[in-house]
Amino acid sequence: MKRLAFFLTIVIMVLLGFGSADAQKNRNRKRSVRKARVQDKRVYLVHADVLHFDQFKNPDATILNGKVHFTHVGARLYCDSAYFYEVSNSFEAFGHVKMYQGDTLSLFSDYAYYDGNEQLARARYNVILKNRKTTLYTDSLDFDRLYDNAYFFEGGKMVDGNTTLTSDWGEYNTKTKMSVFNYDVKMKSPKFYLTTDTLYYDNANSMAHIVGPSNITSGKSHIYSEQGYYDTKNEQAWLMERSVLNNEGKSLVGDSVYYDSKQGISQAFRNVIYVDSVNKNKLTGNYGEYYENTGFALCTDSAVAIDYSQGDSLYMHADTFKVVTFNIETDSVYRKIHAFHKVRAYRTDVQAVCDSLVYNSLDSCMTMYKDPIVWNNNQQIVGNEIQVFMKDSVIDRAHIIGDAFSIQQLRSDTSCYNQVSSKEMLAFFVNGEISEAQAKDNVLIGYYFEEGDSLPIIYNHQETTELKMYLKDRKLQKVWTPKSSGTWYPMNQIPADKKFLPRFMWYDYIRPLNRYDIFVWREKKR
Repeated sequence: MKRLAFFLTIVIMVLLGFGSADAQKNRNRKRSVRKARVQDKRVYLVHADVLHFDQFKNPDATILNGKVHFTHVGARLYCDSAYFYEVSNSFEAFGHVKMYQGDTLSLFSDYAYYDGNEQLARARYNVILKNRKTTLYTDSLDFDRLYDNAYFFEGGKMVDGNTTLTSDWGEYNTKTKMSVFNYDVKMKSPKFYLTTDTLYYDNANSMAHIVGPSNITSGKSHIYSEQGYYDTKNEQAWLMERSVLNNEGKSLVGDSVYYDSKQGISQAFRNVIYVDSVNKNKLTGNYGEYYENTGFALCTDSAVAIDYSQGDSLYMHADTFKVVTFNIETDSVYRKIHAFHKVRAYRTDVQAVCDSLVYNSLDSCMTMYKDPIVWNNNQQIVGNEIQVFMKDSVIDRAHIIGDAFSIQQLRSDTSCYNQVSSKEMLAFFVNGEISEAQAKDNVLIGYYFEEGDSLPIIYNHQETTELKMYLKDRKLQKVWTPKSSGTWYPMNQIPADKKFLPRFMWYDYIRPLNRYDIFVWREKKR
């Protein structure tokens, strides 16, 4: 019977898996899982030179002195002396307090309280937290080991490579390497200086996130932004919400702005405004870029150039504006401004259209190309090419090259026009007022003489090789021509083929009417 009972026991154990290798592994795995679930969170005292109790001074604590060493959940903690509270699983550490977590994280202070249940260290006085290449200095720091968060709240300084951050309050996650700084935030590096009230900083990627009114100074450049990112390592900024970039009297603003300090490149997108306060001009559009090192600038997409150096602003629209700077590093620096295509310009006293133009600051000359037309009050000038020379920002002279044609309408309610056509024309100005006009080669003249209340009484049709007219206060004072041939006609006897010179066209339907009309391109009637 005993043998039978023993045999049955063996069979049952085999059937249930007891005693097999697989069963033993299964039992060991269950024990490991249970052990992991019930992780030991006790604070262990590893060493102290002296251990004693003081029932009157601190009855709840074990008093430790000399080379005190604790361990807790992977952390090693050292100090000169400590109060160890075994019941609450915590301790107070005094003098040369050190905590090491792994090989990359260390915490130093003069005093610390450590709560083992919460895994929270409260370090005070001369606190230094080091995490790889990042070092945080403060006097009051709480370090939450469960969530890898370090908080300082009485002023702190973080050093990350060549970048230094200071603020009144801050938070740093040692795992994600993300930081938050608040109140009187200052960020410095050898190349820039940033001030703000709130800043997020990615230590791993050296990326600062601006979320409030902020100022960034880099060399001669200054940036104001309330929302954006700044790569401190590569010195690149991505800015939103109408950020402003200033550089030696020049400013660039847009809905979003990109700036590369190393390359000296800035780009702006949507509702872009570029202002040169030194030369009193401005560019607007939906895209703009500027290169500090070469002086190259570009503006396009609803682009408008505005010159306000003469009080009455000149507005000019083109598909694209481009600025090219020459000899930028020398005293002989000069610029060329290109406008193309479909150029339209408006100022109260002058309007113009052409396909493209170039302004050269070397000789202060603006050249208009391809079907240029210029209007001044009741006068229209056309040619194959028109050059306008400026002096101290005021028109000095003009040169109309090829198929030059000047037309002056006597009154808006009449069909009487004073006309001069020639191969080329020149006009000279004094204080912005025309004082002399010249026409050269194949000169044709159709001119009305007036009297009384400016009523035309006679018409002169004339052919000559050259014409000079002298004016004062916009009134004709003197006319000179060499040998010429012509005919005087009474008003009621003007031949139809003489009243208008060949190539006569009055382009009033093309003329810009106001600053907003410069955006409406109108073709010539052929």
